Amino acid sequence: MKPSKIGMLLLGLLALLVGCVPAMQSSQHANQIADQAMYQPVQYSNSGRKGPTVIVLPGQIKSMNATFREKVTSNNIADFGELELSNANFGVLERSDLGPLLDEVSLAVNMGDPTALQKFKRGKFKSTKWFVTFDVLKAEKVAEAKSGLDGNVAGNIFGALVGGRSGYVGDVALSSTKLGDSAGVWIVGMRYKIVDASTTEQVTTGYHEQKMEIGKKGTSFLGVSGSEGQMVTLDSLVQRLVQQCVGDIDRKK
Repeated sequence: MKPSKIGMLLLGLLALLVGCVPAMQSSQHANQIADQAMYQPVQYSNSGRKGPTVIVLPGQIKSMNATFREKVTSNNIADFGELELSNANFGVLERSDLGPLLDEVSLAVNMGDPTALQKFKRGKFKSTKWFVTFDVLKAEKVAEAKSGLDGNVAGNIFGALVGGRSGYVGDVALSSTKLGDSAGVWIVGMRYKIVDASTTEQVTTGYHEQKMEIGKKGTSFLGVSGSEGQMVTLDSLVQRLVQQCVGDIDRKK
């Protein structure tokens, strides 16, 4: 193969691979990816009607997955719950206003002890109708796949076939090629539970699951590299689950 043809071949490869690495558009791509993780408000169907006063109690995270527990806490979930219930036009008595009484209330509710709750039925608690909890029952990375291309083998073959300086140049160029693609799929399931503030009886419950894929693609050629990832975070996924649960609660006003 003539050197000129080899040069054209390498230029063609360079154009193809660099096209996969839009360096000048990195900022645009990063912002598009970040947009996926931004808060997405929901219009609740009954938000025009005032709901009862509720208190969101910290729920439980049943999953033992360390990655999930590093990213999401029970207090995070309760904060999301307060936000979304307020958006749905419920009266929300925030946990921060309860101070140390919150632990006593949570204990009484979890034990199903209405007698213990009676001493709180005054002041801020007097108008409370429901206690609401959001529990994560499932948080699992259920699938993972990776694929890639290392140009070392192709470079060695090219160099051996062509030989000479042209073969050497082609070997170096192809050996610098790296392509990679990885993806992981999470499934997270959330239960909501509503308890009557006077009797501690369960009013209603429900469950929702969502699937999330986290992926990354990377390329490298002649020192030019780039990567792109899908970065919808676990806490964003949890917030969207809370929104689904609050959508159910909103319909039960």
